[in-house]
Amino acid sequence: MKIMFWRWLINVWPPLLFAGIRVKHVAPDFKRIVIQLRSYKINLNIMRSHFGGSLYAMTDPWYMAMLMQILGPDYYVWDRRAEIDFISPGYGTVTAVFTLDDAQITAIRAATEEGEKHLAEFKVQIRDQADKLVATVDKTVYVRKKPHKR
Repeated sequence: MKIMFWRWLINVWPPLLFAGIRVKHVAPDFKRIVIQLRSYKINLNIMRSHFGGSLYAMTDPWYMAMLMQILGPDYYVWDRRAEIDFISPGYGTVTAVFTLDDAQITAIRAATEEGEKHLAEFKVQIRDQADKLVATVDKTVYVRKKPHKR
């Protein structure tokens, strides 16, 4: 039930709702999230492809949110940096799949065990309905144990 409520809550959050961004799937362990952006007149640019800001917005909080759920309340988790590379115009519904594996999570826990900050790096692709690459996004997420847990 927690996952369904979390997904519903995110899907009705105004910045995502009005941009046409939808959470399509959340794995029970938060290690996989699928996000889609559909075409609406309000999120298309002058060339009738997806506005770049909408493409970035669909990728913005997910690695941070996933790590917050996985690591729990003993950690600070913040988005630190992002870079988007637009490869081809995005038309129609576009999708981004965010995944974390056990090795990545173990490495983050090990790097922050003594209270050090860690900058975890991730890459995600945005693809259209024909599986054509639209953009790649490099994300850096700051992770650190909270002072009382160090």
